[in-house]
Amino acid sequence: MAAGDTVSIELGHFALILAFAIAAISTVGGYVYWRSGQRIALVLSQGAVLQFVLVAVAFAALIQAFVTSDFSLLLAVNNSHSLKPLLFKISGVWGNHEGSLVLWIFILVSFGAMVAAFGRRLPDDLLSLVLATQSMLTAAFTGFTLFTSNPFERVFPAPLQGNDLNPVLQDVGLAIHPPLLYAGYVGFSICFSFAIAALISGRIDQAWARWVRPWAMLSWIFLTMGIAMGSYWAYYELGWGGWWFWDPVENASFMPWLAGTALLHSALVMEKRNALKIWTIFLSIITFSLSLLGTFLVRSGILTSVHTFASDPTRGMVILALLALVIGGAFALFAFRASSLRQGGLFAPVSREGALILNNLFLATAVGAVLVGTLYPLLLDALTGTTISVGAPFFNLTFGALMAPLLLVLPFGPLLAWKRADVVGAAQRLIGAAALAIFATILISALGGVSISLAPLGLLLGFWVAFGAIAELVERSKLGRIPLGESMRRLFGLPRTTWSTALAHFGMGVTVLGIVATTAWETELVTTLNPGETAELSGYTIAFDDFQQVPGPNYLSDEGRFTVTAPGGSTREMMADRRTYVASGMPTTEAAIETYGFSQLYLQLGEPLDNTHVVRIWHKPYITLIWLGAILMALAGMISLTDRKHRVGAPQRARKTVASPAE
Repeated sequence: MAAGDTVSIELGHFALILAFAIAAISTVGGYVYWRSGQRIALVLSQGAVLQFVLVAVAFAALIQAFVTSDFSLLLAVNNSHSLKPLLFKISGVWGNHEGSLVLWIFILVSFGAMVAAFGRRLPDDLLSLVLATQSMLTAAFTGFTLFTSNPFERVFPAPLQGNDLNPVLQDVGLAIHPPLLYAGYVGFSICFSFAIAALISGRIDQAWARWVRPWAMLSWIFLTMGIAMGSYWAYYELGWGGWWFWDPVENASFMPWLAGTALLHSALVMEKRNALKIWTIFLSIITFSLSLLGTFLVRSGILTSVHTFASDPTRGMVILALLALVIGGAFALFAFRASSLRQGGLFAPVSREGALILNNLFLATAVGAVLVGTLYPLLLDALTGTTISVGAPFFNLTFGALMAPLLLVLPFGPLLAWKRADVVGAAQRLIGAAALAIFATILISALGGVSISLAPLGLLLGFWVAFGAIAELVERSKLGRIPLGESMRRLFGLPRTTWSTALAHFGMGVTVLGIVATTAWETELVTTLNPGETAELSGYTIAFDDFQQVPGPNYLSDEGRFTVTAPGGSTREMMADRRTYVASGMPTTEAAIETYGFSQLYLQLGEPLDNTHVVRIWHKPYITLIWLGAILMALAGMISLTDRKHRVGAPQRARKTVASPAE
């Protein structure tokens, strides 16, 4: 251990303490002097940037300690090992409770610094309140980290070797999934801060919605990619062959996504029609509140999962108190101010506004269903000691029943006019999409040999949403009704928000198709094989070639090699192994996955059984459509962010603002 390493650890510790102090001062100063105008706004902006710099120093100090295997740091002792590859040393920084909190805080101050940098067109008083609220969140989480989960705690004498990280977390997925997920979680803090600022100042108008939507969109993009990456990581790393388990921690990330999706649509109505003001503010608060709920579930110790980091009930009680303070305070302010807010523009039930409200109702109900299914077993256990399990059957049935009608009406929304619309006219423009969806469903069902089930209905909904998104572009470009060249010019001249809406809805349809197809047609084979033997599944022939032990950088691997012959005659090699890590002695399963078009062959090598090997094989038709759809949805959000109105900022706010009668 070099002296420089010790200095950097202490420097990082001091930087985190200083960031806490500045955040606390900014919170008090911002709330007290928010009416002072440009002067306090400038000071708070500088404070936000300084918080970012200080937390970045603290985060860099942790990374350096892990990279250099500085085992005078207790966090590195408990979660690292000198034999780990460099990437896993770095990702190990946030593969634990304390380090993940520092990552959380780093993303929090990053968003605060971005608001300070890009929020110059905001009114000074609103900017001051947003930055003060953001600083309040930073102070709360930094204080929790320093006083209950100090990542810079030292150990003396320093051991020569660390205890290593959970082997399941030693994967490239840990380097990608948590940062993306946290960026989504924490990004919604900006929407929360805007909501608190609006409630205090009374500035709730169309300009406010336009300021909030880019931040909500950016957070939604990160959360979409984080959930998709987490799903695929669990799929290939845990070796269980599934892509979603309805685990409580999975649900904790899914609920903010549903609420954030509703927020995006609600803010659009507020921006275009100056309506749904109270509902949009409520969604801004509830979305971040659900993100904080996920934090509580992961770190309170009430769950046992590969996702969870903490098992100290004291920390759980502190987080619960923090949630009560932040969420309770926000809803108390909302209840106090909501009655003084004025209603926005009026519109007919059959209109684009009405369609977006219907969208919000289904999404909000879905959030409630997932919330009840997730928390009810925990509350029942805590209050009565009765242990029950609410698993996939409940969620699949409840969530599916709520999503089916939402998917049915989804293509209508973009084709309806604002304020008042003709639903019959929209239906006529969707006749082609409906015909294609029915034809594709019949064709796929016939080829797949689907028995009596709900699969054809699911396929129909997936195709309906996807073709409905294409129908919107066809309708707006007048394809087939005007010369092709003019139609193409209209198509590529459409606003980017139109393209992003169509692409997002198309991506949703693609994901639905992937879910339905793999659920309806997945096949599985569990057998025992020795080298030289073969097995067959869904037209694929799997030959077990050989089995050998191979040393890895920090593990020993029992490696099985297979040759797969596809129905068309092509051959590929697959390698599945079971690893035993040197430091911890823990085993992991590394599945072999081969992709054929949009389908995959998934092979897991089980434990040896009486001098033979248990092999589990799955054929998963069109399963990659699940994640492809998520990528398309995230890409749609990125396209929306490139729209000119988001780049140049919102227009100047009108002089007259929404205020309470007392003002």
